[in-house]
Amino acid sequence: MIQSMTGFGKAVTELPNKKISVEIKSLNSKQLDLSARIPSVYREKELEIRTLLSQEIERGKVDFLIALEHIDTNISSQINQSAVESYYEQIQNIAGKLNINPPENWFSVILRLPETIKTEVAEVNENEWESVKETIGEALKTFNAFRKQEGAMLEQVFRKKIHAIAGLLQEIEQYDAERVEKIKTRMADTIKKLDLTSYDENRFEQEMIYYIERLDVNEEKSRLGNHLKYFLETMDTEKSQGRKLGFITQEIGREVNTLGSKSNHAEMQKIVVQMKDELEQVKEQILNVL
Repeated sequence: MIQSMTGFGKAVTELPNKKISVEIKSLNSKQLDLSARIPSVYREKELEIRTLLSQEIERGKVDFLIALEHIDTNISSQINQSAVESYYEQIQNIAGKLNINPPENWFSVILRLPETIKTEVAEVNENEWESVKETIGEALKTFNAFRKQEGAMLEQVFRKKIHAIAGLLQEIEQYDAERVEKIKTRMADTIKKLDLTSYDENRFEQEMIYYIERLDVNEEKSRLGNHLKYFLETMDTEKSQGRKLGFITQEIGREVNTLGSKSNHAEMQKIVVQMKDELEQVKEQILNVL
């Protein structure tokens, strides 16, 4: 089952004195690139949070956020007097050196600076932490469901494109035998145009066989068919196989390129161009597969 690396999940829980929101977003990446924004009150749990996430999210550029909203109006906030005084002295000194007037609303300016407001928050107890973990778990569930939903859409695109390439491969058959006959006729006509009084017919036959064998594409057609079948089989496995599908896509591309270089036939080359177009669309989307 294919899963996309693009995902979004959110969960919210309310405790007696606070509301906790958890959000998880992800985009494609070769490895797990996790960026976590966690309130300071839960900072000591960051390692445990990262472990929870890495167990569920294999790859992707992931943004994780815990937002905390205090409902308890009894939480006390105090102005950090020493910080305000320090900021004020610095403002006065800088204004004096630059010969400019300090801002008229200097107090409101200072209050927006870091560490000027101190909020007393109680430490996290085990019951609260269990609620936080449950909220993270719920966010992960919606996140994984989103990835599966996106993956299902990608799977439909891949099946359509792979079947299209397989159909084009079948079209090549009608031109393959015709191509060989045209090559033989063209070579024979060339000999006639040269108006040679005599030539070694056995040697001519050997050279023709050698030339036609070099243009033979039966192996490429067989390998391409097998790769297309293997791609579809890999999509049906229980676990998403983004890297593996990427490798198979590369092998499909090699066989298509070889078909193009060996075709030596206008209609076959048009079909190869169509194959490349379908395959390029698969390559663009395969980067989003987990």
